[in-house]
Amino acid sequence: MSLSRLIILLFPTGRVEYVTHARGERTALCDLLDRLGPDAPTLCAGWTTSDLVTHLVVRERRPDAMPGIALKPLAGYTASVQRRMKAGHPYPELVRLARRPGGVYGLLPALDEAVNTLELFVHHEDVRRAQPSWEPRELPADLDLLIWKRVAAGARLMLRKAPVGVVLHRLGGGVTLGGPRGGARVEVTGRAGELLMFCFGRQSHARVDLTGDPGDIGRLREASLGV
Repeated sequence: MSLSRLIILLFPTGRVEYVTHARGERTALCDLLDRLGPDAPTLCAGWTTSDLVTHLVVRERRPDAMPGIALKPLAGYTASVQRRMKAGHPYPELVRLARRPGGVYGLLPALDEAVNTLELFVHHEDVRRAQPSWEPRELPADLDLLIWKRVAAGARLMLRKAPVGVVLHRLGGGVTLGGPRGGARVEVTGRAGELLMFCFGRQSHARVDLTGDPGDIGRLREASLGV
């Protein structure tokens, strides 16, 4: 965890609050969800803002349903839990629940930072970039570097379905590889947050430059990327 972002707030009640990048993204996302209401679009196919916030709540507060987020054979159960959660809680209540880390993440701020920073960043951008006239944010230098380190470490996983080799170039410094190890390559250049969105399957909403064979670029843009 970046020490420059670990701020300890001691409230009059004696409660200690840790402010990390994950908490910052969580707060900004929930503020935006409150402003937009339950029916705004997101970049997650078929999901409105109410679906997205329900996903966040289920992911953190229903450990029985978490495996279905990643494992297709269990996805039906997870979807049913999410439907019941959405039907049983008013939208403002769901946003309130999402504002604070749930389950083990609420007890261990360092784990919340390690596991949820990228998840919350991407979902924050899923909401931001589905709205008209969005523009990329200027990220704090330490968050930009943290995102790049995670992208570099996870590129092979996120780009495992890429149809061609991928060379990621971070503006500001840094290169990493993903996709097939041999054959044609496409070079993707952008800031760390944009490279993350690209690798998470949001290619059409990532502000990046692509260099390579036009056919390879087209196939990479349409590929199913992400974890």
